[in-house]
Amino acid sequence: MKTKWMAAAALLVLFAATGFYGYQRWSSARGGDRDALLAQMPGDASAVIYIDFKESRNAPFFSALYKWAPKPQADAEYAQFLNATGFDYERDLDRIAIATQKHSRESDLFAVAEGRFDRRKIAAYAARFGTIAKQNSYDIYSVPMSDASRRITFVFLRDNRIALTDGANFSALLTAPAKTMDTAEWRTRFERLAGSPIFAVMRQDAATGSALAAEAPGGLRSPQLATLLDSLEWITVAAKPQDSGLRIVADGESRSDTTIKQLTDALGGIVQLAQIGLNETKTRNQLDPRTREAYLELLNSADVSKLDRGTTQSVRLVFDLTPKFLEAAQRPSPATPEAPSPVKPPARKTPRSSK
Repeated sequence: MKTKWMAAAALLVLFAATGFYGYQRWSSARGGDRDALLAQMPGDASAVIYIDFKESRNAPFFSALYKWAPKPQADAEYAQFLNATGFDYERDLDRIAIATQKHSRESDLFAVAEGRFDRRKIAAYAARFGTIAKQNSYDIYSVPMSDASRRITFVFLRDNRIALTDGANFSALLTAPAKTMDTAEWRTRFERLAGSPIFAVMRQDAATGSALAAEAPGGLRSPQLATLLDSLEWITVAAKPQDSGLRIVADGESRSDTTIKQLTDALGGIVQLAQIGLNETKTRNQLDPRTREAYLELLNSADVSKLDRGTTQSVRLVFDLTPKFLEAAQRPSPATPEAPSPVKPPARKTPRSSK
């Protein structure tokens, strides 16, 4: 049973973490600033992530997280950039919107960022190591990436706003997307998340479920859950600081009532299974009491509900991360358990023929 609840708890967290990935590095501003960045996102994007660093830096939960999270070692190229331009994203980046666009087997990133940039120094650095081209009233800078196979292209939209991409068609990205059904769909979901300084919106073609199954540890993979997630048309994940904690709201949307019902039942079952496992005597004896209390606190805050949005249905998962959970994450974790073998349905008996 311990194996089952640990696997269940991990799947619960992994579902919400799909769009939450990256908050340590990127992290509401005035509505106009936020909307201006999101309005630049392409309508054919697979996923959009928005992070407001400025607001998250002042939140107690993120302050504690930044202190605990390991700082990646800066490579020589970034150290050189930092020294030449004086820009440090941890200090100078205010907010960023990032879109992923899929092209066959490859994906391009397009981002619009606001912050404190020394335009003269950054332009001089780009001119030294890359190229400059004129397009309308813009200076387009292009700098090779470390492996030299692709380039980062960027432009100053304003002194405090930069657009950049690792794709080839930068000109089209600089043009504000035409108002289409796609842009209206994105805008609807952005508006629902207006109160969250950090969120991700993913369309079905982002194959979130398959990505989740591929990234999860072998013993915790769930093909059934991945299939249900891939059946959703939209997934949104939002993080909002509350007091000293963080509220996570994950929302999966589909036109199929059957898919939403199955996913609601599956997630509700995971929560219940994890709660039962944490209260077992064997678990109490083996698990650090503080870690167990942090897990119980998370699970007790979890709420799975079904929403009717008119043309679509949604399953919503809400739970709270607290300082206790951060402290538990810093303690050594036990080895990843193997997932329980799937339960096979009993063989169907062939009815006897009447004589």
